[in-house]
Amino acid sequence: MNEAIKTDKRKIQKNKVKTFFQKPENVILVLFGVVLTIATIAPILTLLVDTFVIKPGSYAAYATGKSSGFTLVNWKDLFFGNSSKQNLWLPLWNSIVLAVMSCLVSIAFGGTFAYLVTRTNMKFKKYLSAIFIFPYIMPQWTLAVVWLNLFKSAAVTGGSNGLVASLFNVNMPAWFVQGMFPSILILALHYAPFAYILIGSIFRNMDSNLEEAAVILNTPKWKVFRKVTLPMIYPAILSTVLLVFGSAMGSYPVPHYLKLTTLSTKYVQLGVRRAGQTSILGVIMMLFGVAILMVNQRATKSRKSYTTVTGKSGQASEVNLGKIGRYAIASFFIIFTFFTSIYPIFSFALETFLPNPGDYSFLKSGDWSSLTLKWWTHRGTGEAGTYGQQGILYNTMIWNGFKGSLIVASVSALVAGTIGLLIGYAVAKRRKTKLASFVNNIAFLPYLLPSLAIGIAFFIFGSNLGIYDTYLLVIIAGTIKYIPFSARSSLNSMMQLSNEIEEAALIQGIPWRKRMTRIIIPIQKAAIISGFMLPFMTAIRELTLFMLLVNQSKLSTTLLSYFDEMGLYAFSSGINLVIIITILLFNFGVNKLTGASLDKGVGGGK
Repeated sequence: MNEAIKTDKRKIQKNKVKTFFQKPENVILVLFGVVLTIATIAPILTLLVDTFVIKPGSYAAYATGKSSGFTLVNWKDLFFGNSSKQNLWLPLWNSIVLAVMSCLVSIAFGGTFAYLVTRTNMKFKKYLSAIFIFPYIMPQWTLAVVWLNLFKSAAVTGGSNGLVASLFNVNMPAWFVQGMFPSILILALHYAPFAYILIGSIFRNMDSNLEEAAVILNTPKWKVFRKVTLPMIYPAILSTVLLVFGSAMGSYPVPHYLKLTTLSTKYVQLGVRRAGQTSILGVIMMLFGVAILMVNQRATKSRKSYTTVTGKSGQASEVNLGKIGRYAIASFFIIFTFFTSIYPIFSFALETFLPNPGDYSFLKSGDWSSLTLKWWTHRGTGEAGTYGQQGILYNTMIWNGFKGSLIVASVSALVAGTIGLLIGYAVAKRRKTKLASFVNNIAFLPYLLPSLAIGIAFFIFGSNLGIYDTYLLVIIAGTIKYIPFSARSSLNSMMQLSNEIEEAALIQGIPWRKRMTRIIIPIQKAAIISGFMLPFMTAIRELTLFMLLVNQSKLSTTLLSYFDEMGLYAFSSGINLVIIITILLFNFGVNKLTGASLDKGVGGGK
């Protein structure tokens, strides 16, 4: 009798498992739950173990007198050694200040712009909305290089004079040209589009009756903002902090160009001499990413619920800026966005025609005849000052690097976009289950971890597997890092679809593959294409994540460092120009073909 009961229980359990895996969404969740856990956690654990490993030629080998094994020397020396202030505490402090201030400034600037676009009668909204997101679309270091070209001077920073010093004989102070101030400003401008898109979406859909009711009760405007408006945009502020903090904490190009010592620049400076200690820096950056996620989740769970869309008054009333104000404010942003979005393209183009890149002295003399095409058109190896390099148009190293970037960006976007699409579908179908919640969180985790920390982890992981300096390693790292883009985009679109749409097809016996390709994907094609577009645009301009994984000549972005080290700034400017134009053309093409756009829906269509 007992045997029969046990047999029946086994059959029931077997049928439950069989029924579970008959649903495609369950198969997807289990498959990617396992794959992403291994692909995300394994490199992190490898990085953690590396902090204890004694490597030949490293400080740990010198301190212990051993060439292999494990030790705590790396941790002790980094935290308490004679060089701990220079190697850890100062870079850590700078990284925290940079990340916090970048969050605050980006939220203030992006949120203000979002309010003006969605809640006022400011003019030229469509143009300003489109141009405002350019700093994020362009490579992160773009504005840093432009800033230096504008404000550097021989008297303060050394080298040649920038535009301001050449034209006006004004030498800006060192703190203004390099260091913390410009790093905060540039990273804030780079990430301000995050705040604009997230906060703008809430402003656009917010019921204006909530604020109008407070005004009727003679509540001061500052109190209305603090008690009514601010709580409603609180979720968007938290999301912006979540997105910006980790990215700014692990930023390498901006602090590198602007001579600010952070955890990321210190990692590169320490190099193989303190190999285990560099891995500790990577672990610290990862811990900050996890910490900011935990703080965000706790704040979200404890947050009161604020209804912002009631169905009674979905249209927010516009604040009248006045006949002069609506044009004056728009004019300010037109001028400002010119310098942040359009001028960088002209600046990089001009650099490639200067006989001595970075030297703008010809502007004062008016001798435009000194401009040259040699950086673009010369052939052979005999041209002075080119170090044997051919012009940009004929330089195989440059175009091979660009080809490599296109390969990595295309494959990473295709794989990450496909995985993200499937994860978004499966999580939306099983949204209330623990498995769906786990897969959703593990898929989003890589985005919260600083890019350099992930690069360090995959550098050690790939070296152990023997795939260092291969496109395979770069594509794997890029795919894991960019899955959050496509997964969140897909999830948001799938959540809008009623289950009845797929159930109707299921009743008619239509298989899952056809339901996806003939029904679900066509309905949400714009959002799904965005899930492929964002990984492509990010990968083709990525430097921090990839710079440790391949030799410098492999990709366009890593090739920039090579030419900068050689002093061939015209070539690095040319590569910047090619990358920016490629991204803008791709973004414009996708927008025209599909209507997918980063700022779509915020209110810039007016």
